[in-house]
Amino acid sequence: MKPSKPLFKTVGAFLLIAGIAAAAMAAESSKTPSVGDKAPVIQGKDQDGKTFKLADQIGKKVVLLYFYPKDDTKGCTAQACGLRDRMSELNKENVEVVGVSFDNAESHQKFIAKHHLNFTLLADTDGKIADAYGVRMAGKNMARRASFLIGLDGKIVHVTDTPSAEKHLAEMKEAVEKIKKS
Repeated sequence: MKPSKPLFKTVGAFLLIAGIAAAAMAAESSKTPSVGDKAPVIQGKDQDGKTFKLADQIGKKVVLLYFYPKDDTKGCTAQACGLRDRMSELNKENVEVVGVSFDNAESHQKFIAKHHLNFTLLADTDGKIADAYGVRMAGKNMARRASFLIGLDGKIVHVTDTPSAEKHLAEMKEAVEKIKKS
């Protein structure tokens, strides 16, 4: 028995509306936080399998939480090495740098060793951290390049959301200097 056209159209319209509603809810639940928002309190495993909890840093350190697409690629390496080279300056300002990508711990270990990185990388293999910050690339298991400077109070002080690694480095340097002056 063939379904009648009106029933098919009704079911099709219902499925379309349900799909749109689900997409809207997913987009809302993974909204990228803005300056002044309370930072989503995340936790994850680092390159050595140790648990990093953002909640443990609040009140103790300013956190530069940065998301990047992939270990050992041109832009991601430039950004990581730029942070590595500024680490003594960042440490003086009480800034903890934490990188996040979908790569696993083994990939992070190789990336750290190859480029002598001196900060934590979280293995967000299931994308939960990227989703909490709304930075998952549409349709991919990859984060877009986005950086969040989180103040001692747990609120976001600065956001850089652009593919340019150089812009991230420059803007975060400025944002850290502003915190220092305030």
